[in-house]
Amino acid sequence: MKKIAILLFACSFFIFSCGGDKVVPVSEKIKKNWSASTVKEGSAIVYSKGAASNTRPGYSGFQLRLLSSPTVTYIEFDGNAFSGQYEVVGDTKLVLKNLNPAPTGTSGTIEFTIDSITDTQLILTRTSASAKTGGTINTYTLVTQ
Repeated sequence: MKKIAILLFACSFFIFSCGGDKVVPVSEKIKKNWSASTVKEGSAIVYSKGAASNTRPGYSGFQLRLLSSPTVTYIEFDGNAFSGQYEVVGDTKLVLKNLNPAPTGTSGTIEFTIDSITDTQLILTRTSASAKTGGTINTYTLVTQ
């Protein structure tokens, strides 16, 4: 009887401990306020947080506020702020839409590829060229605020 009880206990412990970690969907992980850590315009790094000299120091004010889904506030390196909605598409794309006012060179929509995401870091690449940065495709390494 003792052997059966020990065996049942061991089996139940094994079953419950092998449940694995739950995978948090990107749409939940992304719900944070993000700021720039590193920004590449084309192939050139133009901003690194804490660096003594940056080509575009204005990225210190860059923010992507995604805390209140589906509302977004997007603040660019020049200090211009835009409000609208966002959606995560297929865990690989972030779409900012109905941005008001419409950012330069857009119709109120900006799309990014989600290159990677953790609890504290988000790497995005803009899918279209930015008119404000001279027509470059930009990559943003963002950290939580």
